[in-house]
Amino acid sequence: MGGRLIAWIDERFPLTWFIRHELTEYPTPRNLTYWWNFGFLAGFVLVLQMATGIFLAMHYKPDAGLAFDSVQHIMRDVDYGWLLRYLHSTGASAFFVVIYVHMARTLYYGSYRSPRELVWWTGQVLLLLLMATAFLGYLLPWGQMSYWGAQVITSLFEATPLIGKELVVWLRGDFVVGDATLTRFYALHFLFPFLIAAVVVIHLIALHAVKSSNPSGINLEAKDNIPFHPYYTTKDLFGLGVFLVVFCGFVFFAPDFFLEPANYEPADPMRTPEHIVPEWYFLPFYAVLRSVPDKLGGVVAMVLSILIFAFLPLLDRSRIPGGARYRPIYRAAFYLFVADVLVLGWVGSQPPEGAVIVVGEVATAVYFLLFALLPVFSKPEERWLLRRGLPPKVQELVEAEARQRAAREAARRAAEGSP
Repeated sequence: MGGRLIAWIDERFPLTWFIRHELTEYPTPRNLTYWWNFGFLAGFVLVLQMATGIFLAMHYKPDAGLAFDSVQHIMRDVDYGWLLRYLHSTGASAFFVVIYVHMARTLYYGSYRSPRELVWWTGQVLLLLLMATAFLGYLLPWGQMSYWGAQVITSLFEATPLIGKELVVWLRGDFVVGDATLTRFYALHFLFPFLIAAVVVIHLIALHAVKSSNPSGINLEAKDNIPFHPYYTTKDLFGLGVFLVVFCGFVFFAPDFFLEPANYEPADPMRTPEHIVPEWYFLPFYAVLRSVPDKLGGVVAMVLSILIFAFLPLLDRSRIPGGARYRPIYRAAFYLFVADVLVLGWVGSQPPEGAVIVVGEVATAVYFLLFALLPVFSKPEERWLLRRGLPPKVQELVEAEARQRAAREAARRAAEGSP
């Protein structure tokens, strides 16, 4: 009966072909490591967040007078409501952990370079949507830190030239963060995950069009690829098991680890918390914001610190594949960048006083300097590596790309010179 049903569907929709082409028989490099698991983990956490969010929305009240109490109702009165809430709140942090590691792997192995620029850029769109969704959801518990965090972040839009004040009122729906703000943030927080899911589909289509990268950076021959199933489905499921052990450890034994204690107090517009901080995954960018004395300059620097990742395929001019694996200068810059981001995260969590201000300014300068130096050192590093000698396969690939580039340039010039 199942076979007849599948045959009936195949006559009307290429289901079997789609499963074979995009999943089971999808050709995958045989040398992928567990660092490639994090894309699958990101998809799993997205589904978890959407499922728990839908059930939480059934009991949550997007009303300034009821929101805080409705969260307490979910925690105390709804069957397994505490589990849904902790899965959702911990899942938000887990989502950013997975995404940041996924991005770090892409940076380390240079997987953002040709021909995978569109894969990288759609990934950056996903990051922006994820950040927006997290910010919108941060207000919903209507606690002290949620309220004042939204008040501070929305006020940053006042720095927009000419229309700053009108833009802030439009975002809040009022002159201050209030009931109108909560209602629209709730609606958008519910909508954005579905937009994320749509962009994920585009991201995967772009990935499957150019195929997955691998640690060597060399596009393997067809004979060196293996089917995605069962080899990598098994590997992904093992990685998922390890992830769930750590994730459930936080959910059941330290559910408040990523939550601010001030958020267990109802929002009070008349009482400002002593130190307002965003969630941990925004701290590096918050530190960049605070490190620039001018408000408009700080906002521009913070936005640029996120958007600058999209320019990496244009900034990295080296033709050496494999990212940091074969490039010692790039590898040192990568590790320095990771350390700098961690320092910025610490700076963002501290009150802006004393030595913290100086450390934040230096770390911010280093952050942007590394991006600025990438096009400067990438070409000299490439020439030095070519003179020094690379593994035969890598050397052959670089020389083949150079010949193809020269042939395309010659063809272009011939076309321009023809009548």
